[in-house]
Amino acid sequence: MIRQLVIAMIFANLATISVATSQAAPAQSSVVGFADTLMPQPSQLSTQEGRLAITASFSTVTDQFRDARLDAAIARSLVRIENRSGVFLPTTPQTNAASANLVVSVDGPEGTIQSIDEDESYSLEVTSSSAHLRAATVVGAMHGLATLEQLIQSDATGYFIPTVVIHDTPRFRWRGLMIDCGRHFIPVDVLKRTLDGMASVKLNVFHWHLSEDQGFRIESKAFPKLTEFGSDGLFYTQEQAREIVAYARDRGIRVVPEFDMPGHTSAWFVGYPDLASAPGPFQIERKFGVFDPVMDPTRESTYKFLDTFIGEMAAIFPDHFLHIGGDENNGVEWKGNPRIQDFMREHNLKNTAALQNYFNQRLLKLLSKHGKHMIGWDEILTPDLPKDVMVQSWRGFDSLAAGAKNGYNGILSAGYYLNLMSPAAAHYAVDPLPDHTDLSAEQQTRILGGEACMWEEQTSALDIDSRIWPRAAAVAERLWSSRNLSDVEDMYRRLEVESLRLESLGLTHISQEDVSLRQLSGTEQIAPLQTLASVLEPVPFDERAHLQHANQLTPLDLLVDALPPDPPSRHNFELLVHAYLQHPGGRTGAQTELTGKFNEWINGEPGILRLMADSPLLAQAEPRAQQLSELGTVGLEAVSILSSGLPAAAGWKGARLAVLDEAEKPQALVRFTVLKPLRDLVNAVPEAGGGK
Repeated sequence: MIRQLVIAMIFANLATISVATSQAAPAQSSVVGFADTLMPQPSQLSTQEGRLAITASFSTVTDQFRDARLDAAIARSLVRIENRSGVFLPTTPQTNAASANLVVSVDGPEGTIQSIDEDESYSLEVTSSSAHLRAATVVGAMHGLATLEQLIQSDATGYFIPTVVIHDTPRFRWRGLMIDCGRHFIPVDVLKRTLDGMASVKLNVFHWHLSEDQGFRIESKAFPKLTEFGSDGLFYTQEQAREIVAYARDRGIRVVPEFDMPGHTSAWFVGYPDLASAPGPFQIERKFGVFDPVMDPTRESTYKFLDTFIGEMAAIFPDHFLHIGGDENNGVEWKGNPRIQDFMREHNLKNTAALQNYFNQRLLKLLSKHGKHMIGWDEILTPDLPKDVMVQSWRGFDSLAAGAKNGYNGILSAGYYLNLMSPAAAHYAVDPLPDHTDLSAEQQTRILGGEACMWEEQTSALDIDSRIWPRAAAVAERLWSSRNLSDVEDMYRRLEVESLRLESLGLTHISQEDVSLRQLSGTEQIAPLQTLASVLEPVPFDERAHLQHANQLTPLDLLVDALPPDPPSRHNFELLVHAYLQHPGGRTGAQTELTGKFNEWINGEPGILRLMADSPLLAQAEPRAQQLSELGTVGLEAVSILSSGLPAAAGWKGARLAVLDEAEKPQALVRFTVLKPLRDLVNAVPEAGGGK
């Protein structure tokens, strides 16, 4: 929890720093019929007139290397193209079809374990008769197939692939998504559809956070009490973990597990109290935050335990990296234990940070023994830590740059915390290597990429899709595409299309809202609620934490939990108001659309209040329904005055801005997405007496 609050405070600064990057837009094709909706944008894209039609005769061939993994990837893409087009397509590639419409050429096999150094590049050339995908590896071919799926378009004549030439390679090697399954357990089927979404936007690392104070989430046969007493029965069997690893690999995604230590380990100690630095009894934590229980780094039995445990997990998770957390240890129990204090004096360890470094050094040897590289959060970074340790920065650019200057590889997560409920534009503005960096060229090579993070204090399996998607696609583009690609309006245009593609993979980020509204209201007739929900979003993470004081057992079943962060209304309404204010005096399409929206807000109030009257969970948001009507009235008045060309009465502006100020105050853990453009609209109204 403390980390989330700190991140919330520094996030605005990160976005402000990075937003100064070049505003170059992707090269838009002038070719008639081609709409560039690719996300992430490729390194090089050129187009020409023509199209490859998708017909029943469409066939596929692999003309070089072929294995089961490549066959499965091709089959998945062809099934999706078939579902999109309604055209039956053979999903098994041939080996010698001279007239094949899709040729997939992969140079050769890869290592048994996918590597951070994997060649992920590909090229794709589409003509009016065929498409040729070339890649050095199967992973590169998977990325090319994802692009091919995104290229599918249609018109009155049918479905087709526009003629293009693409040469593409990622800017960063590490493009991850972290999901915290410790605070709230996330079922296997949810993780699988998340992996499908990740593959669609070319994310390549699933960082699986498996232990927390609130739960230990993976079966250990060597230490069965970890889940017997520390999981509430909610954990992944080893078979399920291997299933996730295999599912991810089939999609070109590495799985890096995280077992947080020495802190955030309360759930470990419920079954194994001898690991702790203070006597128990211990219990699973229900609150969120930083807690005192911490592993005892002075006992050899601790390392014997961890040696066995790491060896067991290494057999399940083949990736070269294992994340040890290492964050938010307050040192209270170490300071309060005389035996540990004696140990520190004997070993000349001046403070608890030095003791944690001692622990990390011992842990590093165990990881190396089992063939793993250590990765941890900023707190592990100390001058005498071996250089092959990788640092994940949640604190920001300074710690990331400090690590690079001192010889450490690192990835950025500050600015990519999806649980903070920030808009996609804010995440898009943050870059692991911003223009202002003072890192040398050699130091810059140590910044390997970044990870979006989905911490689960305020999220459950029911709404996690809407908390991750589609905003994670904006982060994916930032980590794949050119740094100069920073046109926010174009990003949102393509993100809206990608959101629909993600839904077709089985993700529920769009449908979940209506499902939740029906559950909250107890009826299928939710049109009035949809009107209200369309202009609301969750309050930021820190604000909700302050107002709600939720714990692990708090039901996440309020209106706020039905709403996605950064809904389309935020950006689209801002564009609409901006378009109207360009020509407020004439009757335009923007004026007609605004007037229709404002009337909808006003007329929706009675129906919203009726539904809320029968639902205690919705009733607390009743003031928002009333405010929506007031906002509609303010908007109608502003458009009417601006369209007339006459000034408003003196004092009109101040009174209407007061309405907006009131609507901005915290209420029911939700906030309006339309207040800023409404404020622009009101401020544009001239007043009698010269006010503007």
